[in-house]
Amino acid sequence: MAETIHRQIAVLATDGFEQAELLEPVKALRAAGATVQVVSPKGGEIQGMIHHDVGQKTKVDLELAKARPEDFDALVLPGGVVNPDTLRINKEAVAFVKHFVTAKKPIAAICHGPWTLVEADGVRGRKVTSWPSLKTDLHNAGAEWVDQEVVVDGNLVTSRKPDDLPAFNRAFIGLLAKERVTA
Repeated sequence: MAETIHRQIAVLATDGFEQAELLEPVKALRAAGATVQVVSPKGGEIQGMIHHDVGQKTKVDLELAKARPEDFDALVLPGGVVNPDTLRINKEAVAFVKHFVTAKKPIAAICHGPWTLVEADGVRGRKVTSWPSLKTDLHNAGAEWVDQEVVVDGNLVTSRKPDDLPAFNRAFIGLLAKERVTA
């Protein structure tokens, strides 16, 4: 039987998130016993995407302006192109992510999600993967980019795309369970 993970997890997202990359990690983390909150610069709902098509809206649990990163144990950064591109130019969002980087808390980023980590100087010296179009950005930010389903480098878990979600979720939940035992 898998260990229950009693953790507070923030999922930072805004309009244009890749639907599966937000919903599936939230479902898996909650099934593992974590408390998960969707944090966004805007309140109400945010618009999901299924690649280039409009997906469903998702409820925002906590507006970024009211979120305290110290109240969370870990962070998930879903992809989609518009979502992280919007977040990486939002100073509050970058500062929120930077807290997790500086505090060395577990972070999981998939697809285009690492773009926000680039702005928070969270990939320098790290081995990561992402959607292939981010390879140069991540390399320029000091990361070693590899084309793998999932990469775990210390407290950082990265994956390339929605097809990688089963491995991504297993790796992040495994990291959280291991980190709890060794913390």
